[in-house]
Amino acid sequence: MMMKDKVVDLCVNRPKTVIWATVGISLAIIALVLMGTLTPLPLNPVEVDTDPENMLSHDEPVRVFHNAMRKKFDLHDIAVVGVANEEHPDGVFNPETLKNIYDLTEFAKTLQWEDEEGKLVGVIEVDLIAASTVDNIEQAGLGVVNFEWLMAEPPKTAEEARAIGDKAARIPFLNGTLVSENRKSLALYLPLTSKDVSNEVYNRLNEKIAEIKGDESYHLTGLPMAEDVFGVEMFVQMGISGPLSMVMIFVLLLIFFRKINLILAPMIISQVTVVVAMGGMIICGFSIHILSSLIPIFIMPIAVLDAVHILSEFFDRYQQTRDREKTIKVVMDELFTPMLYTSLTTAAGFVSLAFTPIPPVRIFGTFVAIGIMAAWLLTITFMPAYIMLIRPEKLETFGAKHEEGDEDHLSPPTSGILARVLYWMGGLTYRQAKPILGLSLVVLAIAVYGISQIVVNDNPMKWFGVNHPIRVADRIMNRNFGGTYMAYLALSAPDEQYDPARVLADFNNDAKKKGEELKNTYGNAPEAFAELQGMAEPLVKTADSRLAFLELLAKQLDSAAREGELWEQVSLFVDSQRQKGQIFKDPKILAYIEQLQEVMGATEVVGKSTSVVDLIKTIHRELLLGDDKQYRIPDNREKVAQCMLTFQTGHRPQDLWHYVTPDYRSTSLWVQLKSGDNTDMTHVVDAVNAFIEKNPLPAGLTTDWFGLTYLNVVWQDKMVYGMLEAFAGSFFVVFFLMSWMFRSALWGFLSMLPLTLTITTIYGVVGLVGKSYDMPVAVLSSLSLGLAVDFAIHFLVRGRTFRIRHGSWELANRGVFGEPARAITRNIIVVATGFTPLLFAPLTPYQTVGTLLATILLLSGLVTLLVLPALVRLLERPLFASAKTGQNTGSNTWLCIGSGISIGGITAISVKQYSELAPSHIIGIGVAGAVVMSVVFYVVWRIRSPQSF
Repeated sequence: MMMKDKVVDLCVNRPKTVIWATVGISLAIIALVLMGTLTPLPLNPVEVDTDPENMLSHDEPVRVFHNAMRKKFDLHDIAVVGVANEEHPDGVFNPETLKNIYDLTEFAKTLQWEDEEGKLVGVIEVDLIAASTVDNIEQAGLGVVNFEWLMAEPPKTAEEARAIGDKAARIPFLNGTLVSENRKSLALYLPLTSKDVSNEVYNRLNEKIAEIKGDESYHLTGLPMAEDVFGVEMFVQMGISGPLSMVMIFVLLLIFFRKINLILAPMIISQVTVVVAMGGMIICGFSIHILSSLIPIFIMPIAVLDAVHILSEFFDRYQQTRDREKTIKVVMDELFTPMLYTSLTTAAGFVSLAFTPIPPVRIFGTFVAIGIMAAWLLTITFMPAYIMLIRPEKLETFGAKHEEGDEDHLSPPTSGILARVLYWMGGLTYRQAKPILGLSLVVLAIAVYGISQIVVNDNPMKWFGVNHPIRVADRIMNRNFGGTYMAYLALSAPDEQYDPARVLADFNNDAKKKGEELKNTYGNAPEAFAELQGMAEPLVKTADSRLAFLELLAKQLDSAAREGELWEQVSLFVDSQRQKGQIFKDPKILAYIEQLQEVMGATEVVGKSTSVVDLIKTIHRELLLGDDKQYRIPDNREKVAQCMLTFQTGHRPQDLWHYVTPDYRSTSLWVQLKSGDNTDMTHVVDAVNAFIEKNPLPAGLTTDWFGLTYLNVVWQDKMVYGMLEAFAGSFFVVFFLMSWMFRSALWGFLSMLPLTLTITTIYGVVGLVGKSYDMPVAVLSSLSLGLAVDFAIHFLVRGRTFRIRHGSWELANRGVFGEPARAITRNIIVVATGFTPLLFAPLTPYQTVGTLLATILLLSGLVTLLVLPALVRLLERPLFASAKTGQNTGSNTWLCIGSGISIGGITAISVKQYSELAPSHIIGIGVAGAVVMSVVFYVVWRIRSPQSF
């Protein structure tokens, strides 16, 4: 007895045992999840993670660098509050509005609380940027700068309010950032201890804003806030869409089969499958990410596919025997193999995602695949057991009526709209095979063109609907200000290898030259500098860097308390030596940074950039009586140093270290983009790279990007190549499985046809309508692979059975467009409808998934029921000659060659992704891999089945 027969016998003979086993496993998984979340037991709790940064692994170089630079420059994620007043002639710069902004700022300073570990989290008050927390910088005489709060207290008159706007507009790094150029808007920038406090800050700010009386409007936005709020709303949406999906599937099954007690079985299977997949993921310690939140939505409709096939077959056969056991055994015998292969192929599509370089995608793919196989196991065990528990009298009127001697439904149906439509469709595919295939080729050609128009792009802000408050705020803020999407360009001097002997030799040489230079002015200058060299020699050995050595020497010189003009010159010499290694005090280097900022501004996607150069130029202007002509980089290091020291006398001296490190060997350019689109960030990166290529970096500097906006570009790029590689690999696996199942590469190719046409058409339409290739679109390729092949397998397996039974495709075509086509159509309708609740979700990734999944299912079903039988009609002789003999030399040879080419292609894609080899070398590796693997497959197949050759 075959294994499948043993399984069916067990379920038929001991149905209660199977039912209770299913219930027990489900309850055990639920209990483990609850205990991990609600008790102090050492189990994994439910955790939500909506941080796109986690699309990259923790040891990804770009992410490591990003975190290192954030720490180096003491940078934090920023939430943005915009205040706009379009009604008042002075915009926001009127006493009432500024009073409200002042109060809101004071409230924002209090947004701190202790987390579960007792650590203070929330808004970082010291770095908060608002009108009342930044300095107004003004000249106070030649060489003197006055620092005072821009808005120390709310203004009492209209003149005072307008003056605040005038002052802010005169400070370049505030104009366009803190205050809009049209004076209608003002912004608050709230640095956060971490992104995961954003939603709490968002809610508390909204509560405070609701209490404010005024004619101004308030807008909360920023990537950190958007991502955290999305996480909360994602959970809510998951709780709404899942139940709605199940209700719609239940109603459809009730319409199809008209027996509530029977259709409860697929509902139970669907829910248990979700428990297994999601519970297993949580128990294993994985958090619920944006992608993994979609697992229930994906699994629930897919889990009922096999159950619907069983119900359809049971529905059509039950009235012939009126015996539950006989009918279910015949049904399982017919469907066991195609259900197994459809589950394997669907799972293969998702398992392929486990090989992408993006952790959440790997988790998503793995646990959806686990859910699919769990659904298959539940279907072949739970469904027979459940049916055996239904009393015969409850099935008295269940099932389709049959004409005597027409068990395969070869005669035209006399009742049922679906049956009549499918019968007509079957005749159409037989009579009009060539026109159908011709039309398919035209669609394919158009789709290929559409694919060439696809743009790879994503933007977390666009995960919200266009009317969501955060999305509205984003539009308004980026229209009025320089941009709320932050990216940073780090410039770093090469690391200095501390060699005490070389440092001392260079120092002594410079000191000797300086002593000789000052000899005519100070006769004893050589002796003084010789004494300085004597101080230096023991200190250079105790220091661990050149800067540390000079710091020690300066302290030694101060403690020596030498007096006189000569020793002032000696002290200035030591100070100049300290600045010698401080790259970012060099006016030439600063001028290069200024050019970089001009290049960024010319891209038109950068609204504003800020660097240490802007601070220096502003201070230099105010030191020289506020003359606008002096808004420039000073002529020498000493003047640059004076500007920096002057800035540090203000109320926010720590701001300097956000732009440059204390050793002045690293700096960061703040880049504000008006859009979070990856294409915009890529445009800026390309523009900077092109400039650097024409104008090489001075002084051995290196550049690297960091920031959330840039990280999104990196993971999106990895996702695209990872998905392409995963899809190519799973395509090969499915093709091999199909060829193995049918013992023919020709049949394997035929089974892949709906998938190929569906994928090509769907992505062609994506390109033609201008939809970006984003995260949801990329993931859907794997799902379409499994589902498109699912329908094809059932159609071809049943079609071959009918062809062997009746001897011609003309008769087999009528049979396959009976019950098998009805089961396929029911599945198409049920599963496509199961995803429709996502169309009404306020979050666009859910809308995208719902739209494309429904389209994929409908299209793959149409291809299966129209194009596939038309192609079988034209290839009937070679197809069924192979099927009859079980041998096909040429077909199997092409299977080996095709497999080899697939492996070669995957190898080339992997090499391209993970190496920097020349394209010619990558192509060579791919070709070599294809040839070698083709030979290997040929030899293995010949050893396995020599008679096939």
